[in-house]
Amino acid sequence: MTLRIHNTLTGRVEPFQSIEPKSLRMYVCGITPYDVCHVGHARCYVVFDIVRRVFKANGYQVRFVQNFTDVDDKIIARAQERGIKPSELARQNIEDFFNKMDALGVERADVYPKVTEHIPDIIALIKTLVENGTAYQLRGDVYFSVKAFPSYGKLSKRPLEELQSGARIDINKEKKDPLDFALWKESKPGEPDEVSWDSPWGKGRPGWHIECSVMSMKHLGAHFDLHGGGLDLIFPHHENEIAQSEAATHKTFTNVWMHNGFVTLNREKMSKSLGNFFSLSEVFAKYHPSVVRYMLLTVHYRAPLDFSSEVLEQSRQALSGLRDAIARANRVLQKQEFGVDESDQPAPQIAKEADRLTEEFQESLADDFNTPEALGVLHQLVKLLAKQFNTNTVSRGSVRYVLNKIRQSAEILGLDLFSFLQGLFIPAEVTQLAHEREAARLRKDWKESDRLRLAISGRGYVVEDTPQGPRLLPKASI
Repeated sequence: MTLRIHNTLTGRVEPFQSIEPKSLRMYVCGITPYDVCHVGHARCYVVFDIVRRVFKANGYQVRFVQNFTDVDDKIIARAQERGIKPSELARQNIEDFFNKMDALGVERADVYPKVTEHIPDIIALIKTLVENGTAYQLRGDVYFSVKAFPSYGKLSKRPLEELQSGARIDINKEKKDPLDFALWKESKPGEPDEVSWDSPWGKGRPGWHIECSVMSMKHLGAHFDLHGGGLDLIFPHHENEIAQSEAATHKTFTNVWMHNGFVTLNREKMSKSLGNFFSLSEVFAKYHPSVVRYMLLTVHYRAPLDFSSEVLEQSRQALSGLRDAIARANRVLQKQEFGVDESDQPAPQIAKEADRLTEEFQESLADDFNTPEALGVLHQLVKLLAKQFNTNTVSRGSVRYVLNKIRQSAEILGLDLFSFLQGLFIPAEVTQLAHEREAARLRKDWKESDRLRLAISGRGYVVEDTPQGPRLLPKASI
């Protein structure tokens, strides 16, 4: 199935072509950890989690890199307010990020590079730009010369005379051009030593944009497949990444640029700087993370998502409806409801309809990751499942077949619709066996672990090993 993606660089939805067959090298701009995660962060990283899941479901080998900007003016200022080191503030908020993303079902990236771990690489790239004449030094600062890169503005599609210097660009009247941006920033009096490094231009630290060029190219190569981030990063951040990267390597930086839309509150962009954001801790206190993830999937990733308690409540009810149907199917298969036709084969018309809906689901996601449409198809699959309960005798094979399709589709969306069954319907003796097997696995007693797995299987269940621990599922739902 051909995947089609809206490329910000061209402004069109285009068939995706990877640089290497069935391989995706993907970079997404990560957080600046000066504060806790909010709903806007959740949207960005759930969106690109879906992107990775869809590519993997279509047979791609995915290498996913996402950075942490762990040295920044905001981090330094906030750390000074709290009387702690910038590194400690960054550590705390990175830990919060992982906790929240794990709860949302966001799979972890393959690499999480940090600015502080790549200072020599950053200095090396800046030296290349200075030497080839696209960057210049002003005392202890180094700036990129925008006019030395003729195609500047190709991502944001605005001519130079219309562009204004954006957030985080230092205003320095001595710059050759107002749009020139900092590659290296001279240390300021009173700043902690841990945010200052020696360089050919004196002690200082990297500018905001250079870091992502360095970290993406170091871990993915000078030319890679896809770069993503929020809509607010198009200019200046991503525009500047293109300029400095391509000026240094003379290669196309990345083929596809993807940007997710804003989360809004009463139609106004939600952000920390505006003070109108909700932290994920606040939201999770009222709604389960799975409800938040579902909500984020109800709107196409490029469209704005207006956040409200009403939208969350609608998502909670929709998710509950999906789980209720799956729980009922489980009771049927465990012979707690209805008579059951023991045949393992689905009715031909049921299998045909389930296959048709599954193909429709896959097509929705292949068409620029249309999650609202995919969710609609998932609900149709659940309705097909529910139809099986309208007869006196239910076909075990048909129920199992449709459940399989629901499970496969839900996993691509990262929706956990099945693990809740563990606490509701799985006998305590089976749960105990799973705990014993996990203990054997941790002490590397593989023989005992295999024995316990077979014992669990003999009671009609399978055990899956996940980062959160063992997960039990009835065989009928696999």
